[in-house]
Amino acid sequence: MSIAAAILLALSGAAAVPPADYRARAPQDEVIYFVLPDRFENADPSNDRGGIAGDRLKTGYDPTAKGFYHGGDLKGLTKRLDYIQHLGATAIWLGPIFKNKAVQGSPGRESAGYHGYWITDFTQVDPHLGTNADMTAFVDAAHARGMKVYMDIIINHTADVIQYRECAVGMPCPYRDRATYPYQRKGGVGGKAINGGFVGDDVRTTANFAKLTDTTYAYTPYVPAAERTVKVPAWLNDPIYYHNRGDTTFMNESSTMGDFSGLDDVMTENPRVVSGMIDIFGSWIDRFKVDGFRIDTARHVNPEFWAQFVPAMLTRAQANGIPNFHIFGEVSDHEVRPAVLAQHTVVDKLPAVLDFAFRQAVVETVAGTRGTDAFEALFDGDVLYAKGVDTAAILPTFTGNHDDGRFATYVRKAFPQASDEEVLKRVLLSNAMLLTLRGVPTIYSGDEQGFVGDGNDQDAREDMFASKVAIYNDNRLLGTTKTTATESFGETNPLFRQIAELSKIRVAHPALTRGRTVIRSRSETPGLLAVSRFDPSTGAEILMAFNTSAKPLTQAVQVEIGSTRFATLAEKCASRAAAPGSVTLTLPAFGYAVCAAETR
Repeated sequence: MSIAAAILLALSGAAAVPPADYRARAPQDEVIYFVLPDRFENADPSNDRGGIAGDRLKTGYDPTAKGFYHGGDLKGLTKRLDYIQHLGATAIWLGPIFKNKAVQGSPGRESAGYHGYWITDFTQVDPHLGTNADMTAFVDAAHARGMKVYMDIIINHTADVIQYRECAVGMPCPYRDRATYPYQRKGGVGGKAINGGFVGDDVRTTANFAKLTDTTYAYTPYVPAAERTVKVPAWLNDPIYYHNRGDTTFMNESSTMGDFSGLDDVMTENPRVVSGMIDIFGSWIDRFKVDGFRIDTARHVNPEFWAQFVPAMLTRAQANGIPNFHIFGEVSDHEVRPAVLAQHTVVDKLPAVLDFAFRQAVVETVAGTRGTDAFEALFDGDVLYAKGVDTAAILPTFTGNHDDGRFATYVRKAFPQASDEEVLKRVLLSNAMLLTLRGVPTIYSGDEQGFVGDGNDQDAREDMFASKVAIYNDNRLLGTTKTTATESFGETNPLFRQIAELSKIRVAHPALTRGRTVIRSRSETPGLLAVSRFDPSTGAEILMAFNTSAKPLTQAVQVEIGSTRFATLAEKCASRAAAPGSVTLTLPAFGYAVCAAETR
């Protein structure tokens, strides 16, 4: 059998894997599709207002405003599973679906909880998105197709419900640290003695925290009468389970104890909180049999919490017949410095984190002018993770997301004079890196349709169904003449076709999902990055080459001595080695190639 025929057989076989086998797949075997349900598809307009009467400041629904609910729901996701599967995704990362505070913010600056990060009820689906029964139907439908479902969860904070007497509602409240405002004094070191016998939050025992009864050490927290019982489970309504120290500066102790943009920061040092959160999220595994958790703001929770929470979730998953439950935390960082990420797998004992360093390396090289040696700095850091390269293999990689913005946006901003053709080529190149290099590739909904937002956060959260938001609909998309004013579920965009092709290639070749990485060539300037990955069972080599420069190149690259002939998996490869251990690569500007070696 020729190597080309073998590749075709492998690709067809990958598509025919029985759905029953999905539980056996390791985290690195997946291609993840990340979606915010409110912005994906609206299959049930009856839930658009979440069962709330009134205007948009009550219901949170305004499909013309980028910061409000638009109507997408879980039924819509279920309806579009064909589309997601055609793209090549094997797992869906579901943006938070918990019941949220519909609207919050100071007068004139209100926005809605469409994104899911302002939770009031941790036990049920937000009515804007559907019901718990809709969640069951969605997960079951995905599983029937052999697709996994990862939930986005939040432990660091809840919605902004607790207020401080010393600060105006909705306005910033400066952080007050433990040294200046100790737990044992009311309102500062010179204040009245309170919380007698409490020896600090470092002694995480039930007996010690039983002596923390007065919450007025830094501020005077209170809950408005209308919201005194809004949180579920009920214990979350008590301010004693929150830090109540004002807004985080994202530095020093405030990083884990301050309120994130005013959101109520949970005191995760308290054993009652630990057990409560284990109960909450263990229940979601029990009830819905989800396959993993993405943990929002993971770096803003004390490491000792994760050391208890993670094993409890893995144990609960095992008990539910989920042996490869994937947990990955958000540790937002914007430099190519893996050590910042790796420490959270060592100190916090998180199994994995989102690979912000990978994203930054792609941004700096493909949407920038840094040399491809950025990837050497990236991969050299793999040994720093808790299990070294084995942990690096399960880090979800990405090039853009709902918080930091879309990759295409960065390209346009970095090269404002570039033609749409050049921008498209750069985005295609970034996708090739994402879908062939180590880690678990994560596609942000809309990237496959050429979405180019105006920035980050709300400006990068366009609708997949026909949008009514003017600042979305005036965007110039890539690979198409359409706009977001019409639905974006077609399968002809060159970005969609490329992602679908590379996803199939990836899942068909263990070298691309589980193989070790060897850098063959890199440069201090824009140009060639060549990387080999190896089948962990057979040792067969797959060579990937990427040209980040605006000029074509031809260059000899080292390969294994036994790699004598090559089959093209993507784009165009040399068919034979030029000499033992050497192959000559020819790539166009912003081009790439994926080449499978045939050993003899």
